[in-house]
Amino acid sequence: MRVLSLVVDGFERAASQGLIPWIFEQNADVICLQNTQCSEYSIKLDSAFPEGYHAYFADNYDNPSINGCALYCRDMPKAIMMGLGFIDFDHLGIYLQADYDTCSVGSILVPSNVAPDGDRSLKLSFLHQFHAHLQKVRNKKRDFILCGGWEMAWRPMDAEESGNRIDIPGFSTEERDWLGSLYRDGYADAFREAEPDSEEFTWWPEGDDSPGIRTDTQIISESLCASVESASVYTNDVFSSHAPVIVDYDITL
Repeated sequence: MRVLSLVVDGFERAASQGLIPWIFEQNADVICLQNTQCSEYSIKLDSAFPEGYHAYFADNYDNPSINGCALYCRDMPKAIMMGLGFIDFDHLGIYLQADYDTCSVGSILVPSNVAPDGDRSLKLSFLHQFHAHLQKVRNKKRDFILCGGWEMAWRPMDAEESGNRIDIPGFSTEERDWLGSLYRDGYADAFREAEPDSEEFTWWPEGDDSPGIRTDTQIISESLCASVESASVYTNDVFSSHAPVIVDYDITL
């Protein structure tokens, strides 16, 4: 099974950069997009709804031009879950999940704390609730693949020029500790399972010429670690300030 994930910084803007033909040429079983900044009904492009994929969108209830997640699934899921049951966050359009028999695939956009619109306290509140949620679902007899723009990096090798800066977005002590705690509590970074020493980056928050950070990944249940066959970051084309992450798993939905 191939899973592709990307923060698009606006679905229609990314489409104008050639995103749509590219993503559907990657032979992905599930495509997870974040920060779509649109509703499903506002998309006028027929090419955004190709045969062979079931499309699902979760948008911000108050303003669909903010946030938003999408899932494209080759096989129809057993169920689709919008939100996490978090009263303060579900209306923001930052989580969408496809459930299959024994595996769930989620598309997640962690709230930003990057100025001018970021809110650090909001992000940390969400992470606290989300960690508790992930510990609860560990008890379920299913695996999880959580794809998205986490806006956090864990190790110095995941942040270019990390030794020279202390103001890297997503690289604060609190954010790194949160990721480290998650990885100790039954979850893993799928990219690192396949590429333990690779120094690749997925987000350039200050532009293409700025240092990169690997904040985008697929966080998986620990039980899936042995199923990760390969992982890559695609940088040949630019669709947004983020790069797509592609992971192949030796599992069947």
